[in-house]
Amino acid sequence: MSDRAPRVPYTRPRLPPGPALAQAQAFAEALATRRSIRDFSTDPVPRALIEVAIATASTAPSGAHQQPWTFVAVSDPAMKRRIRIAAEHEEHRSYEGGRMPQQWRDALAPIGTDWRKPFLQTVPWIVVLFAQQSGFFPDGSPRRHYYVKESVGIAAGLFIAALHQAGLSTLTHTPSPMTFLSRLLGRPSHEKPFLLFPIGYPAPGCTVPDLRRKDLDAVAIFDPPLPQDEPELPDLADMDAP
Repeated sequence: MSDRAPRVPYTRPRLPPGPALAQAQAFAEALATRRSIRDFSTDPVPRALIEVAIATASTAPSGAHQQPWTFVAVSDPAMKRRIRIAAEHEEHRSYEGGRMPQQWRDALAPIGTDWRKPFLQTVPWIVVLFAQQSGFFPDGSPRRHYYVKESVGIAAGLFIAALHQAGLSTLTHTPSPMTFLSRLLGRPSHEKPFLLFPIGYPAPGCTVPDLRRKDLDAVAIFDPPLPQDEPELPDLADMDAP
């Protein structure tokens, strides 16, 4: 007897080249306005928007379709305060305690970050993405997960895109080490913190660094080069920076 999953028809419609390019460009232009922010409004964000974003992220491909991720969404003020205190403790040790190499600090200088993370306490939502190193079969016995980092990384990207499409802003925050998140949020040992996302609307007057994304020809190589009769996409450098 085969263990192969049942097969169903794939019904994704195929668009003609013109509409396909227009749709792709519209999506690229929408995502080009995405920016990481650190100045959030305290205005509430409906839980439904977070739920839809997590559901969207969970459409990501994963190794052996094991979906090795857990999204923990926090809106409780007391827990957000605990997360802020613990995150700032680790960040202070990194920025001021010598754990962060000077080269890394120099790279961050144009962005203007430091160990202080007050937004973690005031933002409407914090979502912590955990990577499941292993899982369980239906009978409760353990099973190994495959391509965990790759799978969870793809899910994180879709999550960011979904939040942006919902009119929300976020930041990929990685206080190092992040083991305090497992303790505070009561996660089991087979799950490891992967990314912390503060989520909300930009505060009035929010500003971001004036940065530019790399040109397309700096991040992509085509073999063979573009045929003369194919339209070119707009330069990524003409869109806002991350």
